[in-house]
Amino acid sequence: MTVSASGASRRSGVGLLPAGLQVRVDQQLCTGDGLCVQLAPTTFEFDIDGLAYVKGDDGELRTDPGALAPVPDGWVLEVLESARDCPGECIHVIDGHGTPVAGPEAG
Repeated sequence: MTVSASGASRRSGVGLLPAGLQVRVDQQLCTGDGLCVQLAPTTFEFDIDGLAYVKGDDGELRTDPGALAPVPDGWVLEVLESARDCPGECIHVIDGHGTPVAGPEAG
């Protein structure tokens, strides 16, 4: 594990971590707590409305309802932790088959 200048930990996408994950935020449930933005700033960002949104590969916010974004290599653990610890239970992570792996719909 390495630590970036911002203090966010980054891990390689190798080992037992799933690859090809996608993530979305349900803004109707988002509390604006900001845990996800702190844990995975490459994936989540606040918009002007104070709610979290996912960022695409290009770094741009995906503001359409239900918009999915790929989980960047090296940030899988942080995104999964964001989904697990989100107080609004609004972060949904799915695998390449559309199966929930983290968040309120994960089994």
